[in-house]
Amino acid sequence: MVRAKVVIRNLTGLHLRPAGVLCNKAILYKSRIQFQTSSTTANAKSVLSVLGACVKNGDEIEFICEGEDEQEALDSMIRVVEDGLGE
Repeated sequence: MVRAKVVIRNLTGLHLRPAGVLCNKAILYKSRIQFQTSSTTANAKSVLSVLGACVKNGDEIEFICEGEDEQEALDSMIRVVEDGLGE
């Protein structure tokens, strides 16, 4: 299992479009990919789960990846967030 924290910099947080970008990236990996906020844990492969986490601009999330391609998955999740989630 690998973990890393990242801050969401999208002005509108993880609304539908960036949540879809995040999920589309996550489903490319075999590992289980989740993220934690201060109050919840979300499945990064589920748009409804990501939206339900109510992540806003400036929130810190911690990705947790577990499985055969966990490090590659974690690196990809961090990169997609740092690149702005398509916005």
